[in-house]
Amino acid sequence: MFLITCTQNREDKGANSGNQIAETTDVSEIEIEKFDEFIERFSREESFQLQRIKFPISVIIPDEGHEGMAPMKETIGRYDWEQLDLSYDSTFLTRTYDQYYQVVRFMNDTAVVEIRGIDNGIYADYYFELIDKKWYLVTLYEASF
Repeated sequence: MFLITCTQNREDKGANSGNQIAETTDVSEIEIEKFDEFIERFSREESFQLQRIKFPISVIIPDEGHEGMAPMKETIGRYDWEQLDLSYDSTFLTRTYDQYYQVVRFMNDTAVVEIRGIDNGIYADYYFELIDKKWYLVTLYEASF
């Protein structure tokens, strides 16, 4: 898809009078959203987060009634969602309680934020997809106990 604009040089009415100069801009050149900027805003602004989740979202979570058993699949709607904070600071790895590390893996148009606890049972994966050059949370796997 192309946008075309035409301009006419009004000051130079000599030999080029009436000629138009066409400029084109390829709409597909709109920049892909940078994941690190996206995740910072996603973690900070609740309204932005709600816009960037594909609801209803399918999630895999532990079965609270049967600890240690296979996780169960659930669907969460917009009004049942609790805000996520995926911001990460390296001090989370060395703090006294609930130590964990966070890694982001990329493959094609997908990003996975992996959170892994250090000897504490924290384990979660958050799956994001690039849709129309914007990042969206599409599913998550929470197996922390």
